[in-house]
Amino acid sequence: MRNIFIVCALLACNLFMNAQESEKYPLGDYTELTDTKPHDDAATWDKLGTPTQLSWGSTDVRYPKLSIPDVRKTNRWRTKAWKGERVNAQAVLWTKTGVKEAQVSVSDLRNGSHVIPASAISAHFVRYVMTDELNKDRKGGCGVRENKAEWDSSLVADVLDIVKVRDIQARATQPIWTQVRVPASAPAGTYKGILTVSGKDLESMELRIEVDVTNRVLPAPKEWAFHLDLWQNPYAVARYYQVPLWSEAHFEAMRPIMRMLADAGQKSITTSIMHKPWNGQTEDHFDSMVTRVKKIDGTWQYDYAVFDKWVEFMMNEIGIDQMISCYTMIPWKLSFDYYDEATNRVLFVDTKPGEAAYADYWGSFLKDFARHLKEKGWFEKTAISMDERPMEAMREAIKVIKQADPAFKITLAGNYHPEIQQDLYYLSIPYGHLFPADVKAERERKGQISTMYTCCAEAFPNTFTFSDPAEAAWTVLHALAAGYDGYLRWAVNSWTADPLRDSRFRTWAAGDTYSIYPGPRSSIRFERLVEGLQDCEKIRVLREEFEAKGAQGKLKRLNKAVAQCTPEGLAETQRSASEMVNELHSLLNNL
Repeated sequence: MRNIFIVCALLACNLFMNAQESEKYPLGDYTELTDTKPHDDAATWDKLGTPTQLSWGSTDVRYPKLSIPDVRKTNRWRTKAWKGERVNAQAVLWTKTGVKEAQVSVSDLRNGSHVIPASAISAHFVRYVMTDELNKDRKGGCGVRENKAEWDSSLVADVLDIVKVRDIQARATQPIWTQVRVPASAPAGTYKGILTVSGKDLESMELRIEVDVTNRVLPAPKEWAFHLDLWQNPYAVARYYQVPLWSEAHFEAMRPIMRMLADAGQKSITTSIMHKPWNGQTEDHFDSMVTRVKKIDGTWQYDYAVFDKWVEFMMNEIGIDQMISCYTMIPWKLSFDYYDEATNRVLFVDTKPGEAAYADYWGSFLKDFARHLKEKGWFEKTAISMDERPMEAMREAIKVIKQADPAFKITLAGNYHPEIQQDLYYLSIPYGHLFPADVKAERERKGQISTMYTCCAEAFPNTFTFSDPAEAAWTVLHALAAGYDGYLRWAVNSWTADPLRDSRFRTWAAGDTYSIYPGPRSSIRFERLVEGLQDCEKIRVLREEFEAKGAQGKLKRLNKAVAQCTPEGLAETQRSASEMVNELHSLLNNL
C-alpha cells in the first residue's frame, strides 16, 4: 500500500510540474496579462444598443482590447489580388456581454464554377501582448531597463492565435485577422464568400468577402528577387518547447516556424561558429555549431555535426538555400572557446584581430572549414559574417580570412566604410545611410549584395509591438525605393522569457527581438512585412513588363510612386506610412 501511495504522489507531482511548465511555456490557449491603461468604463459599454457587434476594420489599426473600437461599420470587404498573392483583412467584434466558445469559419470563395477553397483562407483571433514605449520620445528603442515598473507598458494587439475556439470576456474587443491565399492557378474574376462568427448562445453573425483576382501572377516566394535576411535563433525554440537541442523533437518544433520564413522569401541561414557570438544579448544565447578540439600534440580537430544538421535541415527540408551566414570572427567579447585534450577542459583564448593568437585560432579553423564546405558543396553559398564591428578590426579579420582561402565570401551588417566595402560580398548598412551611387553600381556589377537594416535605434520605421502595423511594409518598400537589394533584421524568433504574453525585453524596445511567436503564431507586423515584400516583387515584375513593352507612361508613374517611400517623401506629401503603403498597393493592382 505504501508503494502505491508513493507512485500516486510521484504521478501527482509530475502532473503538477507539467502543468507549471505548460503555463510557463504555453503552446495552446493561455491567459493574457492585465492592461492597466485607461479604457472605456462599464457605463460607456452599457450604452451599446446591440450587445455584440461585428464589422470589418482596418489592418492599419491595433484595436484596444477594453475600449469600443472606432470603426465605420461595414459588412463587406472587397480587395484586389494577383494570382499567387496572399491578402489580409481585419474584422472586429466587440461585446458588452461576452461570448462563450466563440469561433470563426470562412466559406469557399466562388466565382461561377471557379473556387478559392476555404482551406486557402485562414481566420485568427488576434491576441494581446504586453508592450512598452521605450521610444515614445522618438529617439529610438535602445537602452537597458531592468525595472519593468519604470516602463510605460500596455497591452497591444499583435499575436495571430492558432486557438480556434475561445471565450471573449464582457466589455472587450476581439479583432479577427483574415487571410486569403489566392492560388496561382485561379482564373481571373471576382470571388465571393462569407466569414461567420458563432458562439454559445450567440446568433451567428456574417461578413461578406469579395476578392477581385487579376490576370497577373505573383512569383512564388523562393523566386522573389528581394534579399530578405531575418536572423533565426534555434536555441530559443529548444528552450521554449522544452526539448533537447538538435533532437528530432527540436527540429519538429522548428519546422513550421522556419517554413513561415521560407514563405516570406527568406534567403539566408543564420549559423554560429563560436560560443556566444553576441555575448548572450538575447534571452537564449547562441552556442557554437562547430566543436573545436585542441589535441594533446597541439594540432586542431573540428567537428561539424551540428552545423551540418542545421544547414541540411534549412536547405533540404525548409528550402532556404541561397546563403549560409556564419557568425562571427569578431564577437562583442573577444574570447574564443575550444576543448583542450591536455587538461580535459573547455578553455578560452582571449585575443583580438591583429594578434598572432587570433590568426592562429581562426586561420587553422578557416582552412579546415573551407575544406569541409567544399566537400559538402556549400562553399560558394557560405559567408563569414560580422556585425557592427570597427573598421580596423574588420581589416585584420579580412586578412586572416583571405589568407585561409581568398575565395571566402565575407559579410558585414554595420556602418559603411569605403576602405573595406570592396571586400564584402554582402554589406548591410543602417537605415538612413546610403551607398554612393557609383559604389552601388560597381557592387551590382560584381554580383555583390547591398542591403539596409533596422534595429532598436530607429524610432521609425520599425517592427516593435507598438509600431504602427504599416511600418513593416513601408520599411521594405523604402529599401527598394532607396536602391538597396534587400533588408536585414537581427532577430525573428529570439523570444523573451514569456513571449506570448510579454514582448518587453530588458535591453531593447518591446518586440525588437522577434516577430514570429511560439506555436508557431504569426503576428500583425510579420504579415504586414510580407505584404510589403509581395509589393516589392510586384514592382520588379511590373518594371520588367513595362520596359519590355515600352510602356514609358506607366513605368514613370510607377517609379514616381515608389520613389516617394522615403523620409523625404513622407514629409513632402504629408502622408502617413499607412496612407503611402495603401496607395502604392492600390496602384500596383490597377496599373
